[in-house]
Amino acid sequence: MNIENAKAQMRKGVLELCILSLIKETPAYVPDLMERLQKSQLAVVEGTLYPLLTRLKNSGVLTYKWQESKSGPPRKYYELTTQGKLALTELEEGWRQLVESVNITLNQQPS
Repeated sequence: MNIENAKAQMRKGVLELCILSLIKETPAYVPDLMERLQKSQLAVVEGTLYPLLTRLKNSGVLTYKWQESKSGPPRKYYELTTQGKLALTELEEGWRQLVESVNITLNQQPS
């Protein structure tokens, strides 16, 4: 078994939840998202993040707006749509249920 691969797959599985959670209060710029994920020890590369953001935008969960920058070209800021806020609520509940189920399983004593 490739432990590192299994851990990476677990992180990828919760990445959408984490990204939506980071964006829920304030629109976010991709480098800011990457920094915040890195601080949470969920470092991702642009090659992973941009396709995920595009998929979430195409599914109606995210939208974006361009904002002028004082230091270069305009920046794209992502924010949740109404559908995205509902999706985040459902993902959060699903996460809580999953964590509870995994904890129960991990703490079961052999019969």
